[in-house]
Amino acid sequence: MSLPIKLLDCHPAPSDLREEVITGLRRPIKELPCKLFYDEQGSHLFNRICELEEYYPTRTESTIMREYSGEMADAIGGKCLVIEYGSGSSEKTRLLLDCLDDPVAYVPIDISREHLLDSARRISASYPRLEVMPVCADYEQPFDIPTPTRPPGDRLLYFSGSTIGNFHPVEVKQLLSRMVGHAGPEGRILLGVDTKKDPVILTNAYNDSEGVTAEFNMNILRRINRELGAGFDTATFEHYAYYNDAAGRVEMHLVSLVKQTVDVDGVEIEFLEDESIWTESSYKYTVDEFAEMASGKGLDLETVWTDDDNLFSVQLYSVRHPRDE
Repeated sequence: MSLPIKLLDCHPAPSDLREEVITGLRRPIKELPCKLFYDEQGSHLFNRICELEEYYPTRTESTIMREYSGEMADAIGGKCLVIEYGSGSSEKTRLLLDCLDDPVAYVPIDISREHLLDSARRISASYPRLEVMPVCADYEQPFDIPTPTRPPGDRLLYFSGSTIGNFHPVEVKQLLSRMVGHAGPEGRILLGVDTKKDPVILTNAYNDSEGVTAEFNMNILRRINRELGAGFDTATFEHYAYYNDAAGRVEMHLVSLVKQTVDVDGVEIEFLEDESIWTESSYKYTVDEFAEMASGKGLDLETVWTDDDNLFSVQLYSVRHPRDE
């Protein structure tokens, strides 16, 4: 019989969608937060993206985890407390839990309460000795890590996928500081980090031949139309994604094909022809680039695992003890 699940509910107050949208569209360079992608339809489209031939990150990271989770578990040690930011369905986490030596507890953190609880129940059923303590929270905001019943060894903070690449470098540094606080002294952090590579591979990954990524990008306007009664005509916008080599990131935009005015809940937003809305960034890093940034936040790189083509990396860091500073 599995252990009882204890939910810590730190769900933030609902965001003001109208304010976020209008504020973003009034900026000199119009932009919308990428979190707006993930309504029900957007989440479905993203799942399709993950299965596309051109979109390498998800399947490549899964391959790395299947091949090297045993090595990761050996490096992490026994009886650890596993904390996961943005846990989602926890599928890649299972590969790690299967190899860890008697993990004491698992703390999945996600902002979607029902999805979080569903995933937590399934993990608990699969690992009956594991205490599962889900936290409904925005991992960019302060929250506490619950204390497990059994005393753990070290803490492991796990952040899979290439989500960390969606943050600008200054935001990554802030996030790493929060991770260090949650991992604690002697803790470790295991990160999925997308690598710099041939720009053709990157461009194709965000411009798939089936047009699913374009549909995913356009869905953000459909959501705003539906939830705010806005008047975006999606036929007058076009998906555009490219690799910005100078900044080391893929950028996704929605480009206005005509000069137009769009009503957003009573506010008129002017668009010039070829003016864009910046909807997402996805930063790519060499191992040395990311390790240098992490070092500045008190983390030391222990090990890196990559696929044969170096398309993606999973990086293990240890929290530097104050005496070593």
